[in-house]
Amino acid sequence: MSPDVWMLLSFLALLLVGVPVAFSLGLAGAVGIVSGLSPAMLATLGTNTYNSVAKYPLIAIPLFILTGLIFERAGVAGRLVRFAQALIGPRHGGLALVAVLVCMIMGGMSGSGPADAAAVAMVMLPSMTRAGYPKPFSATLIAASASTAILIPPSVALILYSIVVPGVDLRALFAAGLFPGILAGLALLLPALWLSRHYRWESPDAGERPPLGESFKQALPALFAPVLILGGLRSGLFTPTEAAVAAVAYGVVVGLFLTRELGWRELWHLFGEAAVISGVVMLIIALAGIFAWAGTMLGTFRELAEWIIGLSDNGTLLLLFIMLAVLAAGMVLDAISIYLIMMPILIPVMQHFGWNPVWFGILLAMNIAIGQFTPPVAVNLMVTTQVARIRLEQTIGWAVIFVFAMALALLLVAMFPDIALWLPRILGYNV
Repeated sequence: MSPDVWMLLSFLALLLVGVPVAFSLGLAGAVGIVSGLSPAMLATLGTNTYNSVAKYPLIAIPLFILTGLIFERAGVAGRLVRFAQALIGPRHGGLALVAVLVCMIMGGMSGSGPADAAAVAMVMLPSMTRAGYPKPFSATLIAASASTAILIPPSVALILYSIVVPGVDLRALFAAGLFPGILAGLALLLPALWLSRHYRWESPDAGERPPLGESFKQALPALFAPVLILGGLRSGLFTPTEAAVAAVAYGVVVGLFLTRELGWRELWHLFGEAAVISGVVMLIIALAGIFAWAGTMLGTFRELAEWIIGLSDNGTLLLLFIMLAVLAAGMVLDAISIYLIMMPILIPVMQHFGWNPVWFGILLAMNIAIGQFTPPVAVNLMVTTQVARIRLEQTIGWAVIFVFAMALALLLVAMFPDIALWLPRILGYNV
């Protein structure tokens, strides 16, 4: 067998036996180097791992992870829920609408689906259960809605995409993700409202409507966070990395002095938790550098790209094939691993067919978002089922409905690229 086949097979074998993705990438890259180049080339391992993480834009990833943790612990989700309930009031499907809206707003702070799912599930699940919603439905809806965090800026996945794909403006990606993120939220909301009214979950006469003025004042610091991040980026006041620093500083002020639900001791623990999560992410990126270098030197990625291009001259058919492959990958891998593994193969395909890289990045993100609540792995769903104390298998029926709904939103963005590209063009970004 050729060295590139050995490398790919060793990567798949390591994954199947349960080796973590980061180490599977690094070890498979080493196999490719030894079998196809020279054992002496193993001396490049240190350089490749360092070069993979020695990139200034990557600083934004641990900072936005810290931002999400701070806002999660600062009581922001509860205040947003109360404000949304004041706006909507008790009605059939009211709490389902609240859950989707709050997940989307929280996504504009954390950039992380699992963090979003955890924060909203802790607040919303007890209320939805008391109102008559089945726990499997509530857990699935929150998990699906939290997946919009990968689209609504700031998004950790889009930050990485802008680094992996040369020449892509991160600000354009952030702007391009906004309307598809809202469209995905609406796509989830429609079946949720229909199901709520069909099964008559949540009586319109049940519960009191919180006072609008007071709940708005309490939610104002949380509502201002996305304005600060996106407004700073649009005005040119912040670069994306500086926006992440500003978001952390603002979250600390909100948690310590405004909501006062965050103490100095807990803040110190959050720094440690963010460091651990960021360490895992950076380890994946670092060891993926070995895999990427070996694949480039051996010509593995070029051969795979040529094979994909040779499957059909029909760009639409190949795009559908790629989307299905990414969806399947999203069921078992996280967004960061998918980008690092698949983009070296997909970039030549994207260039061959002339697909807009910003639009293509949003399509990939929407696919990965669907994978975040699609069993068997479904990271968001794992979080919400743990909070709800139910088995993952109980959510499969509801998950199929929401997968279909978000797939329709994905299809619309694929058919009409201007859904993603209109806003960055209006804002003057290079797309």
